[in-house]
Amino acid sequence: MHRYKHGFSGFAAHLSEDEAHLIAKQPGVLSVFPDQMLQLHTTRSWDFLVQESYQRDTYFTEMNYEQESEMHEGDTIIGFLDSGIWPEAQSFNDRHMGPVPEKWKGTCMRGKKTQPDSFRCNRKLIGARYYNSSFFLDPDYETPRDFLGHGTHVASIAAGQIIANASYYGLASGIMRGGSPSSRIAMYRACSLLGCRGSSILAAFDDAIADGVDVISISMGLWPDNLLEDPLSIGSFHAVERGITVVCSVGNSGPSSQSVFNAAPRMITVAASTIDRGFESNILLGGDENRLIEGFGINIANIDKTQAYPLIHARSAKKIDANEEAARNCAPDTLDQTIVKGKIVVCDSDLDNQVIQWKSDEVKRLGGIGMVLVDDESMDLSSIDPSFLVTIIKPEDGIQIMSYINSTSLIWLVGDRNAAPEGKPPPFFTIESGTSMSCPHVSGIAARLKSRYPSWSPAAIRSAIMTTAVQMTNTGSHITTEKGAKATPYDFGAGQVTIFGPSSPGLIYETNHMDYLNFLCYYGFTSDQIKKISNRIPQGFACPEQSNRGDISNINYPSISISNFNGKESRKVSRTVTNVASRLIGDEDTVYTVSIDAPEGLLVRVIPRRLHFRKIGDKLSYQVIFSSTTSILKEDVFGSITWSTECTM
Repeated sequence: MHRYKHGFSGFAAHLSEDEAHLIAKQPGVLSVFPDQMLQLHTTRSWDFLVQESYQRDTYFTEMNYEQESEMHEGDTIIGFLDSGIWPEAQSFNDRHMGPVPEKWKGTCMRGKKTQPDSFRCNRKLIGARYYNSSFFLDPDYETPRDFLGHGTHVASIAAGQIIANASYYGLASGIMRGGSPSSRIAMYRACSLLGCRGSSILAAFDDAIADGVDVISISMGLWPDNLLEDPLSIGSFHAVERGITVVCSVGNSGPSSQSVFNAAPRMITVAASTIDRGFESNILLGGDENRLIEGFGINIANIDKTQAYPLIHARSAKKIDANEEAARNCAPDTLDQTIVKGKIVVCDSDLDNQVIQWKSDEVKRLGGIGMVLVDDESMDLSSIDPSFLVTIIKPEDGIQIMSYINSTSLIWLVGDRNAAPEGKPPPFFTIESGTSMSCPHVSGIAARLKSRYPSWSPAAIRSAIMTTAVQMTNTGSHITTEKGAKATPYDFGAGQVTIFGPSSPGLIYETNHMDYLNFLCYYGFTSDQIKKISNRIPQGFACPEQSNRGDISNINYPSISISNFNGKESRKVSRTVTNVASRLIGDEDTVYTVSIDAPEGLLVRVIPRRLHFRKIGDKLSYQVIFSSTTSILKEDVFGSITWSTECTM
């Protein structure tokens, strides 16, 4: 099926179980594992990420091509491992693009359609490949072309051209652009309609490494299990080993704990947050009070705002033999069509693993006019058919709705709904959300950094992004959870990424190749295993004696985590920082002083408290000593260490 030869050695093949076991026993074989199927995990978002003292500017509304070109010192290439791309999309025109970079070694595959395909690359979309043609049931799918829309969307977010007057049926209108419009795009179609095969992902990694990409963006994932059987973990290790920044989505299983995909330390792992824009879809209750219930949704349904519609709770439409809890949640095959037809149905959302789209599809299938979902957590409306009315309300408003249902049977709906005339073609743009879409935002920022600082390593780029992220909102308040509680790093990671901050981080934490090798040692791999994993093992390499997972804290990473801290003994970790302060700060003498925000019950000391850099590129180290002021910490706690500059003459 595939042979991997550029970034790493291996192959994918159809094998019996006995053959697989036999190969696994051969000298030099690190692992043999099944070919798993992975699943795929903007006009306002870039404005939202422009956080400079929480002030907005006109950068994204007044940006022109000349200004954009001044901010970039060279071409960067972003490789996307995804569902393909639609080359005719406006975001991928090559207007104002120069010649394809000489470093590009890739190709533009045309596909094997039964009818001639007009798929073309250009100076913007410079490369495209597809994989696993043996699994395509229809030869028309043997092409880099995108039949899901996912890959096209993420590529436009990271590197799309500037497009004026973009909107979705009039919603979210504005100037659409990618985070790095001057970057080139290479698409590696590793996903089909059924999912993304691990063997194809590894083949795409192998090609991307050889083709010369600078950044790899991956909006998919596999539940973490074995690092030696995870294609994203394997591929990213070898990509980073060759200086390629790898950005991955964290998955959409949150916000519950231990729900993170793609957590290998060499990746930049990206979660999703809300931004400062919402789509109203309000409900006006009839009767004497005419009470307005605020809701949200993306709706273009052809519903007369002046007409009243019957409103029922899903429980009252339960089939005789259906489970009541399942019916309340509008689960498939639990509702009576004769009752649902022509009505707006209120659905609960207290069952696990219930996707909004499943509920709305069921109500629509049964002839319902619309759905009101009572939920305080669900935010992803992007997969729902916008021509079908869906409004999400908070549980406290759900109580009012239920009280209203018990007293009458009519409801009016008002809100942000631009009716799409029948026969109107679909727009050129769409609205999506989730970590699949947050990931390419960071990919675009990473490409901008690589363009401005070509010598920066993937670790330097990650450090700049992480250490300049903010833990406050654009209004100056703390980031909160979906339930409104104060969030912690378990919720927001390093924080909300910013656009301009990473360009001037001051200091960076350079996680080098030895750090990653030692991480594998500390994680539990043997020296012999690691020598099979890496193509760049230093002569005489051996794992440190008595390696254990507690030593992972000493990896030179831009954050510090101490596990199993019992408070009886102090713990010390070391970090090394590199001075990359701009000449605006001063490149001769730069002094940083530390400030510590320690949580209650924890004593944190930093030695030394001042770092004096003589020139740009200097490296200095410091130690952090943790000790407890109580006998034991009863829960996980969080703090921060901040290095701030002084200027000396």
